[in-house]
Amino acid sequence: MAISLMSVAACSAGGAPPPDTPSSESQSPSTSSPPSATPTPTPSYKPADATGKAQNVPVPELPEAAKAETKEGLEAFARYWYSTLSYAYETGDIEPLELVSSPTCVSCGRVKEVVQGWNSGGRWLSGGKMVVEGVQTNFIETTSAEYQVLIQVYQDALSYYRGDKTLDEKTERSPSTGDIMIASYESGAWRAVTVEHLAKSR
Repeated sequence: MAISLMSVAACSAGGAPPPDTPSSESQSPSTSSPPSATPTPTPSYKPADATGKAQNVPVPELPEAAKAETKEGLEAFARYWYSTLSYAYETGDIEPLELVSSPTCVSCGRVKEVVQGWNSGGRWLSGGKMVVEGVQTNFIETTSAEYQVLIQVYQDALSYYRGDKTLDEKTERSPSTGDIMIASYESGAWRAVTVEHLAKSR
């Protein structure tokens, strides 16, 4: 909306402004408010499907609770670790997972091979979300600054697509299983040292 700033000029006794005096309208500067900026729309998330890869997948954010060397902190970290695993399957980006995993984590290395292999050459994965049903730890050190945490988790159905958009393989939703994670706390951050199934699947 335009805002007009009017200046008031004294009138002569006859009620008309002096001959050389500009009218009040010509003396009134006018300013306009700048047009409001149109907000940039947030790209919408699109999960992977038979037509192509996932798009605009939100990157998991490490919660504040997962930064503390406490029982609650370890349990929050375990949940976060599985969210980075889901993100890796969905996007092929393993950086968030690697940042919270030890270089010696064997299972993490296996995930890296599968994820990178099926997110190259035009191939992609659909599904495979890790769903954590429960997390529990006694928060007792097994070795210096290392702790065990138990996780009840399952993985959603996972489809493997080739570059020509044909389905190569599909695994059904896995049964809920118990995993054990050994995590270390160093320099103010948790890292997964090992993550294994408590019982081998048949």
